[in-house]
Amino acid sequence: MRLSAVVVALAASASARNVFRPEGLSLVKRDELDVPGENPLHYCDADRGEDIITIDEVVLTPNPPEAGATLLIEATGTVKETILDGAYVKLEVKYGYIRLINTQADLCKEIKNVDLECPIEKGKIAITKAVDLPKEIPPGKYTVQADVYSKDDEHITCLTATVTFGRKSLGGVFDL
Repeated sequence: MRLSAVVVALAASASARNVFRPEGLSLVKRDELDVPGENPLHYCDADRGEDIITIDEVVLTPNPPEAGATLLIEATGTVKETILDGAYVKLEVKYGYIRLINTQADLCKEIKNVDLECPIEKGKIAITKAVDLPKEIPPGKYTVQADVYSKDDEHITCLTATVTFGRKSLGGVFDL
């Protein structure tokens, strides 16, 4: 995953909107669009050479996330250029085919949700954040896309994730 700002934006936005749960349990890297680590994240496209952030790894614990549990997000990466106030994220969240959210958010305001502040300096970066997921997450398939840009409209990164929450049966097993 191309990390820092996007992981932060995606994780913060996703947790705030209760949309994280990966589809499937596979931890194996499937293709070049998969973000390294144990997570449901994918890059939006294969051409990432000009992106400002390179993501080394994103690990979610538990993987898959569970409603009512604490989700630990650990991410590492490299920021190639300092990210200044004015950076933004175009965020879209869908529930099945229904668009729930289609907005543009201030990255520097959102990044505070993972205890970072702008400017985000050039160099290595690590993020660790615990997010309490509510028990009442409506079952279904959610798709999140976060496309992140600098204040000068330079591409920082673009990430997407498809996650599915199921209903808990009386036996505690998820019915998908």
